[in-house]
Amino acid sequence: MAAHEVQYETATGNDYPEHEATYAAFVHLTLVGILNTLTVVVALTLGGVLDHWAVGTGFVLLAVVGIAQGLLSGSATLSAVIFALAALSLLFYGLG
Repeated sequence: MAAHEVQYETATGNDYPEHEATYAAFVHLTLVGILNTLTVVVALTLGGVLDHWAVGTGFVLLAVVGIAQGLLSGSATLSAVIFALAALSLLFYGLG
């Protein structure tokens, strides 16, 4: 039965480079989504728990910018920076 199986490398219709590109895009979008979701959670904590709604709203707006930039450029750097700034703000306002 194994002699009749078609090998993936020789099968027609396989587009492995496209498969890898789709997987890379999925991983990138997942990373951007997680970073921006965490930023919004931190922003809601700043506003709802610590009562710094202006700062929290600013980080929500920055998260939207980070999502747009991440989708258009293919880079998650801005989203990571925005999340880091939000986390530092949480530490600053939470300890202060």
